Amino acid sequence: MLETAVSGLELISTAVLLVNDQLVVEYVNPAAENVFELSSAMVLGNSLQRIFRNFESLRSAICHAQQNHCGFTEHDLALNIAANTLHMSCTVTPIEINQARFLLLEFRPISQQLKIAREERMRDQSEANRELIRNLAHEIRNPLGGIRGAAQLLDRELPRAELQEYTGVIIKEADRLQSLLDRLLTPYRLPVQAEMNVHEILEQVRALVSVENTNRLVFVRDYDISLPALIGDRQQINQAILNVVRNAAQAMEGEGTITLITRVARQKTLGKKRYRHAILLQIIDTGPGIPAEIREKIFNPLVSGREGGSGIGLTLAQAFINQHNGTIECESVSGNTCFSLILPLANDLETNAPNVAVLN
Repeated sequence: MLETAVSGLELISTAVLLVNDQLVVEYVNPAAENVFELSSAMVLGNSLQRIFRNFESLRSAICHAQQNHCGFTEHDLALNIAANTLHMSCTVTPIEINQARFLLLEFRPISQQLKIAREERMRDQSEANRELIRNLAHEIRNPLGGIRGAAQLLDRELPRAELQEYTGVIIKEADRLQSLLDRLLTPYRLPVQAEMNVHEILEQVRALVSVENTNRLVFVRDYDISLPALIGDRQQINQAILNVVRNAAQAMEGEGTITLITRVARQKTLGKKRYRHAILLQIIDTGPGIPAEIREKIFNPLVSGREGGSGIGLTLAQAFINQHNGTIECESVSGNTCFSLILPLANDLETNAPNVAVLN
């Protein structure tokens, strides 16, 4: 009789579990098997507590539905299943089948919505950072010029050469700060649109960073040579990629492996727009990883995990990628840090199946 009552659930795309009063699974539909990556044989007859390692977050929704005898939806659950963490919304509904009480649990993945929301927050934060930096840079530029000019005048009047060493330090540090301000203000020029080959840029960056470091730095190239040309500002894209690759080399102190990967990404939502195709660039290093305390702030200005770092390189990289309606993301653990740069192509672009060439 239970099979007859739930037969219609076989065809829906929502993941559904039916549990009894003891929270033991009596039914699982095919959509749930796909979402949880568990077969019905592994789920049926097991308690929810055994299936979901962090059951407490789900228990509160179940208790609310049972106590109030009505449906209840928990919109943000992080469920640990096997080795995976799934972000889901769950609706718990008390039902009766043949005078027996059950709970119908409907699960819907929300990972994509969370990803879009996170990208929006990062984009808004990036815009706020850029405005703050621009205002701060303009405020500093004028008095900095006055300090340098005064130091030059004082340098000419000092009678002893050893005293001129001090004015020399002032002038040198003022020039360094001026160079930093120029870098901070660079993203605000209008981009120059042109056609570019992403692989040419990657090869230029690879050659430059190789020269800057010892031969203990190894590059592995895994390119999809069928990628179409990208339309954008070549100088800005070049600088964004260079900043990320150089950052990886510095994190490894010039010794380790950097892997450069290009692929076609399909059906991407970037900046509230849906693109059928985009270019995915991944830069992976074998360094120590980004410290946990700054992992969520690495794109903020003046945040650096390296002693002596300016904390500007990744901020500029994010600004340049955002100006091209793209996104830049980072995942990092010790021994594997991956920066993913996603740049959209035209909506109507058609691409063939990728022809991947692996170069070492």
